[in-house]
Amino acid sequence: MTVKEAILKSLEDIASPSNSTDVCNYILDKKYCDFSGKTPSGTVSAQLGDFIRNGDTRVKRIKQENGTYSYYLAKNEEIIGLEVLTGVTETKTSKVQKTVRNNTYEERDLHRLLSTFLKNSGVYSKTIFHEQSNGKDNNQIWTHPDMVGIKFLNLQTKASQNFLKSINRADTFKLSSYELKKEINSDSDLKKAYFQAVSNSSWANYGYLVAFEFSDSLTEEIERLNQSFGIGVIKLNANPYQSKILFTAKYRDLDFKTIDKLCKINKDFEKFIEQTEKLMTASEKYVSGVEKELNDFCDPYFANDSEIENYCTIKHIPLEQE
Repeated sequence: MTVKEAILKSLEDIASPSNSTDVCNYILDKKYCDFSGKTPSGTVSAQLGDFIRNGDTRVKRIKQENGTYSYYLAKNEEIIGLEVLTGVTETKTSKVQKTVRNNTYEERDLHRLLSTFLKNSGVYSKTIFHEQSNGKDNNQIWTHPDMVGIKFLNLQTKASQNFLKSINRADTFKLSSYELKKEINSDSDLKKAYFQAVSNSSWANYGYLVAFEFSDSLTEEIERLNQSFGIGVIKLNANPYQSKILFTAKYRDLDFKTIDKLCKINKDFEKFIEQTEKLMTASEKYVSGVEKELNDFCDPYFANDSEIENYCTIKHIPLEQE
């Protein structure tokens, strides 16, 4: 493992806020990493700081009363228990991505980066290929989202899960729609992409416009559109864990007529809805199997940072940051 991977694995194993010394000792004890002559404690401390400075959403830290920091995995917050986190949780804004010119990668090369960001947030996602839908209507591109996602309410006991399902099954999950673009650098680009997202997400609880690059000059207009129409905005990063939700989406009730229409014209969307329904209605002894089936059906995502760097290099997705 790399030092970064060893830290992530150790924080996952420990599952409680830990200082850099504790993390370092755990890595050495488990022999997760060969530091090759480096000073282990200093290396781990510096790397933990980099997670925060770079805005990597996998790791959070809290400042203790004595001024020291404790680190933990964001996905472990519910396991740890919020009452344990008595310090002040700290986050940082990620570095601004350099402007990309003459891009050689394809828009769909970004889907795996987005699926990794979403999976880290507990969202199962799936690409919907509009060209595979029934019919030859060119306007179908304004009907289909690029990607769909579902997040389940994470209840800690089966009793509470079953109780909520019996009351209102719709409250146990939220469906999202994502419109993905390589770059949005002008007002006309923004308007076209934003209202395509509005059209494609009319059925979902949440709709998002996602781009690898946004011009800084568009921030005020993006905010205005978000306030008026409720579509959220995500800036995607070559390191998907450093991607940022610039503006959150506003919640809406599901439009089941449009969901039905999409199911009729697109088999992948229909299968996604079927897999969701299977997981929602599965008995306890079958849940893990059905969950694995849904995970296998959804888009692939990266297992570690090395995979991300190799993928971006092969696909010519810029990794540089200012």
